Amino acid sequence: MDWIPAKTILSGYSENNLWFGTNYNMNLYKGCSHGCIYCDSRSDCYGVEIFDKVRAKENALSILERELRCKRKRGVVGTGAMSDPYNPFEKEYQLTRGALVQINRYGYGVAIATKSNLVERDIDLLQEISTHSPVLIKLTITTADDAMCKKIEPNVALSSQRFATIKTLSQAGIFAGILCMPILPFIEDNENNIRAIVEQAHENGAKFIYPAFGVTLRQNQREWYYDKLDELFPSLKEKYMITYGNSYECKSPKGKELWKIFVETCQRHGILYKMDEIIKGYKSYGQPVQLSWF
Repeated sequence: MDWIPAKTILSGYSENNLWFGTNYNMNLYKGCSHGCIYCDSRSDCYGVEIFDKVRAKENALSILERELRCKRKRGVVGTGAMSDPYNPFEKEYQLTRGALVQINRYGYGVAIATKSNLVERDIDLLQEISTHSPVLIKLTITTADDAMCKKIEPNVALSSQRFATIKTLSQAGIFAGILCMPILPFIEDNENNIRAIVEQAHENGAKFIYPAFGVTLRQNQREWYYDKLDELFPSLKEKYMITYGNSYECKSPKGKELWKIFVETCQRHGILYKMDEIIKGYKSYGQPVQLSWF
């Protein structure tokens, strides 16, 4: 793994971020080795060269420590949007664990998106942070079938392993759930897959599922995706081209039908699925109730 220079780690403060209510964003690594066929972060607009190679930011923890100490407002630090914080190199270099130590020390919360069961290693720190601030863990799961998972997400923990991680986190008192996105049109957008994801989420104690029935395609990401379709799902590229042309949003033709099934199944099991309810849920979960005396 290479090291690249960095001037900053934390983004500026956001007061009303609609994406899981985070206040800061943090990326300790750049690039990703998961090899997922659909990853939007491959898009040219993000400017990540040699995307499949993971690189770490030099002096990341010392920069982060300075920024956390100097910020005027505490809040929830989000990570995992551009590069999985639990990539294979994290096991050795422990940058994410080091960041959690500092997030805990300076009284911040954390919202983590990952496809790795390595997050289980840091349950002790997540529990400590949750005593004073919100903690949210989002495991991306787009298929309940391990064979399909190995095709579209070749270098990450299997879906069954991620469901098991949700169970472990939930049993440890951590607010954990599923990012059910993207649900790939003509590949994963079927009733059996959606029902299976929700049912297994329930069985493993997931607090929420946030879905997107479709995929976004732009710039060189589209070329990568289409090459993978030719390799893994012959003739499907032509169906995409006829259905979507050069559209950025490629929504599932079955979206409305699947949404109805999804909502009914989530409601039956008491699983949150609306963004505002998820934000409210994790920000109040496990927090001590403050009494007012008059």
